[in-house]
Amino acid sequence: MSEGPTQDRGRLWYRFIRASAALFFRFVGRLTVVHPERVPMSGPVLMAPNHLSFLDPPLVAVATRRGLSFMAKEELFRGALGKLITSLDAFPVRRGEGDSEAIKEAMRRLQAGRAVLVFPEGTRGDGQTLGAISAGIAMFAKRSQAVVVPCGIVGTQRAWGRGQKLRRSSLQVVFGETFTYAEIATSVNEKENRELFATELARRIADACREGGLPVGVASENAHVAASLVSGS
Repeated sequence: MSEGPTQDRGRLWYRFIRASAALFFRFVGRLTVVHPERVPMSGPVLMAPNHLSFLDPPLVAVATRRGLSFMAKEELFRGALGKLITSLDAFPVRRGEGDSEAIKEAMRRLQAGRAVLVFPEGTRGDGQTLGAISAGIAMFAKRSQAVVVPCGIVGTQRAWGRGQKLRRSSLQVVFGETFTYAEIATSVNEKENRELFATELARRIADACREGGLPVGVASENAHVAASLVSGS
C-alpha cells in the first residue's frame, strides 16, 4: 500500500542525509528503535527527547521516518556546520534568553503541521538525572495542540559523552506514550496546568529511558512539583 500524501517524510536532501547518518550509526554501534509506530506521520508533533550527546539530534532523525525540524543552540549555526544544519531544517535559539524569534519560528512550523524536535532539558545531561523541563515546551504544546512524543535516548552518553572521544556503543531510541497538553491540563489554574504538563513529560521521558535500560532519576524541580500537586500544597 502506498503512503498517503499527507505523510511527512522530509525533503529529498533531508532523507539523503538521514540515510548517510544511518550508515554512520552502524559504525558507531547497533541501533535499536522501540515503538516507532508511536510517532504520527502527519500533523503537528513535538518530539521531546532526553539529551546526552551531540549525537542525539541525528540519532532521533534516523530512528523515525517522520521528517523533523530541529531547534538548536545558536552557536552551532556558524561556518559549514551552520549551513548544513540549516539545510536540514534546523533553526537557532539563544539559550538562557526569551528568544522571541525562535519561539515564533517553532510555532510557525508546528501550526503548519510540522514535527519539531526540542530538548526539554535545554542542555546535555549526565545520563543519571533528567534535568528540569523548560517552561517553553508547555507553551508550544498548548498553542499548537501538537501531539507530544516523549523519547528516551540511551547509549549516546557512552558513544560520545561530555569530554569523551567518539567510540563504539550500542544505541537505543525508545518512543514513549504520546499525549497532548489538553489531556493533562485538568486544573482551572493555568500555572498548575503547566506544572502538570512538565511533570507528566518528565515522567514519560524517564519511563522511555528506563525501558531502554537507562535508569534515570527526575530533577528535584520536577519531583517537587509532582509532590506539591499531590499534596495540594
